[in-house]
Amino acid sequence: MWLGEPACHDRTVVGGKAANLSRLAADYRVPPGFCLAAPVFNRARADGSEPSALPPAVRDELAVAYEELAGRCGVSAPGVAVRSSAVEEDGAEASFAGQHESYLNVVGPDAVAGAVRRCWESVCTSRAVEYRRRQGLTPESVRLAVLVQQLVAADVSAVVFSANPVSGSREEVVIEAGWGLGESIVGGTVTPDTYVVRKEDLAVVSRNIAEKRCMTVPVPDGTREVETPMFLRTRPALDEEQAVEMARLALALETEMGWPVDVECAYEDGRLYLLQCRPVTALDGLRTSRQIR
Repeated sequence: MWLGEPACHDRTVVGGKAANLSRLAADYRVPPGFCLAAPVFNRARADGSEPSALPPAVRDELAVAYEELAGRCGVSAPGVAVRSSAVEEDGAEASFAGQHESYLNVVGPDAVAGAVRRCWESVCTSRAVEYRRRQGLTPESVRLAVLVQQLVAADVSAVVFSANPVSGSREEVVIEAGWGLGESIVGGTVTPDTYVVRKEDLAVVSRNIAEKRCMTVPVPDGTREVETPMFLRTRPALDEEQAVEMARLALALETEMGWPVDVECAYEDGRLYLLQCRPVTALDGLRTSRQIR
């Protein structure tokens, strides 16, 4: 199922991560991609297969879809992000952020199939099993889709909250930004720059520029965390105009989705891309009465 198609809006089939992006793809700069739906995973398990077993028919379908994605991207062998998208994921109570695996800069149909297999296997990791247990979810309830999406070779990546996750204020947007791909930020291996933007007038009311000692960059068939060049370490990752553009994006998404959002986005060659949009689950009482669709 392709992002932007109505069938890919159904979170019960493609999971919260893919469904949210699919809904937003028509109106925002979302990298093209497709989703291997959760029923494929379920059928493999029902046949008695282990999560590590990728049926030959699935491998063939992935190869066809990857070739079509290459055509949409205009390159023969695009680097892609392969991300787990659990059906329970990015809902009101359970975000599953970081519980299942993601693989970046995967190139070629065989490599994509291998990354999908490893995403399937990640449902059995101890951290994913324990997280489900704490959420009251049984192992039998696991329904896992996998999103395959063109990789944005980010110059700058950021996580943006449309409500302040520290103070709980609904009047502020908080941005955490750093150089390169976003894995160093979401993985907590770098201290990012922090910007606070006031919603009322989109004024940048504070910024804290960190010494960003490391960054994640694409390398052949994967990524690597490297030392940030000295001249970039204390340089702001965002200028004021970019911070405001990210804040404006978060505000638009909050209105669109009906709840405070936790957004992953990135700049590549001066263009802002939306990579993920999920509820801010840690803010008690901040969700609106509008239901998540």
